[in-house]
Amino acid sequence: MKKILSKEEIKEVLNRLLKEFPDAKAELNFSNSFELLIATILSAQCTDVQVNKTTSVLFKKLKTPEDYLKLSEEELGKMIRSCGFYKTKSKNILATCRLLIEKFNGQVPNTLEDLMTLPGVGRKTANVVLSNAFDVPAIAVDTHVFRVSNRIGLANSDNVLDTEQDLMENIDREMWSKAHHLLIFHGRRICKARKPLCHICPVTDFCHYYKTEINK
Repeated sequence: MKKILSKEEIKEVLNRLLKEFPDAKAELNFSNSFELLIATILSAQCTDVQVNKTTSVLFKKLKTPEDYLKLSEEELGKMIRSCGFYKTKSKNILATCRLLIEKFNGQVPNTLEDLMTLPGVGRKTANVVLSNAFDVPAIAVDTHVFRVSNRIGLANSDNVLDTEQDLMENIDREMWSKAHHLLIFHGRRICKARKPLCHICPVTDFCHYYKTEINK
């Protein structure tokens, strides 16, 4: 069974990733917490690039929860169809907008517990909104963060929640949000799912996957 790297080793891994990706940040386009919430719901099983194409049109027409509720599920579905699973996402977005008005005075809540009461908002989405809209330290574990952190040895888990707990325990709180972006950038650009580019990776000397699978 592999061991998680020490906190000092993890700090060095993150420092190297920071040098590699100094501009790592959210790649969804948004101008306020509500737009980020909608964009993040749309991003489920869809690329940020495609979401940004969709929201570049959507956000010009729809700016408030009330604007969305003027539409039927079918009408909204047509506008977000390119993001996939549009029927479910349309239903969730409208239900979320309704709840924002009924329970939160039309404002996006700024706690994990409240965010997770919104339809279509799981722990990952809630953490993305907290971190990027409200500057609350959080680590949202998406497919890239899960893969990269467990490959390198920043975590050692076969599920998302335990991976998040490992990362929160082993990374300084003030680095949680930045670490989230660094791991995503690394996963998209170097530590890819099928063919990781280990030959250009800056952290192979720490990486459990490299040592056990690539450089045996």
